[in-house]
Amino acid sequence: MINVSQTAASKISELLGEEGKAGSGLRVFVQGGGCSGFQYGLMIEENGGDADQVFESNGVKLYVDPVSISYLKGAEVDFVETVTGGGFTIRNPNAVSTCGCGQSFTV
Repeated sequence: MINVSQTAASKISELLGEEGKAGSGLRVFVQGGGCSGFQYGLMIEENGGDADQVFESNGVKLYVDPVSISYLKGAEVDFVETVTGGGFTIRNPNAVSTCGCGQSFTV
């Protein structure tokens, strides 16, 4: 299971509305790369694929492919505001370490 914080859910719903894709969801995935070996990816997803697992959290649909789900079990998508701006972040209990920017991780 992957969760979405209330703050992130509000931001995702706002973005989907702006894009005219209110019935869509968010694809959450892991790919090779970054300083630590793996990095996260997020993108708007309209339908998903046959092999995807679909979760719903705080009113937001999440689509996760079979490979990524093994790295993301128990993770939470959040949205954080900082002095320099805001952005989505993933809190992943499976990550052993992360890079300084928090965009890549090691398992």
